[in-house]
Amino acid sequence: MTAALPESAVPSASRGWQAELELGFIGGAARTTLAHRRHLGPLRVQRPFYPDGPVCNVYVVHPPGGVVGGDRLDLRFNASAGAHALLTTPAAGKFYRSAGPEARQKIDIRLNAAALEWLPQETIYYPGAVVRQQTVIRLDADSRYIGWDLGAYGLAARGERFDSGVSHQSLELWRDDRPLLIDRLRLAGGGPAFKAAWGLADLPVLGTFVACPASSADVDAALASVASHDDVTLGISLVDGVLIGRVLARQTDAAMRTLMHLWRTLRPRLMQREAVLPRIWAT
Repeated sequence: MTAALPESAVPSASRGWQAELELGFIGGAARTTLAHRRHLGPLRVQRPFYPDGPVCNVYVVHPPGGVVGGDRLDLRFNASAGAHALLTTPAAGKFYRSAGPEARQKIDIRLNAAALEWLPQETIYYPGAVVRQQTVIRLDADSRYIGWDLGAYGLAARGERFDSGVSHQSLELWRDDRPLLIDRLRLAGGGPAFKAAWGLADLPVLGTFVACPASSADVDAALASVASHDDVTLGISLVDGVLIGRVLARQTDAAMRTLMHLWRTLRPRLMQREAVLPRIWAT
């Protein structure tokens, strides 16, 4: 028997899907366990996988396959007590053209003496999308985090640019209640930022890579690992122990390959584990 969705989760003519997903991970003697799971509306997780020893691999699924104006997605990931989790998605995310209402996505990550990797596949922003995204990561002194975000603006295969709509993105990383990274990005469709040298330089794919805690030696290792990637524009900096990588590319595949190389280089250094690619990336 299938239970009816709460009225607040059901879309209407004036309100889209209101979806929530809350996951809690705890460490154990043998492996990390997904100890808490709660969802509302169209957000789910598949059963945990363990291709990487004790690390709990979880795939976050959004069954509608895309987000439209008025939709709101809230994701909360908590890990504690020696847990180590890796979360990814089975396919690209999509923000579709909006008739006016804003689509919103908020991700809240809280770690207490734990490690977490948030490595979603790319997000495609269709021309005309109106989007607001916020990611807040809160660590304590004994926690470790690696994550990335990869956005493709427009539909390059169809020759369609992101010439209308607007994307607001916010990224915050806090450690022991102290802000280490506060990043804001607003891209208006057809605006100067897409072509200007100080912006995306006419490259429609933008990736951001974050790792904490990191050192100058980690920056050197990361740069060496992607030195041959001449099909992307890459910059890496280190601020207050946070490694931040920016990738610009013409094609999503090139940017994703660079992000994956950074992860495979830095994971053993920050997480003390060799990189094992999630199975879903091979499908």
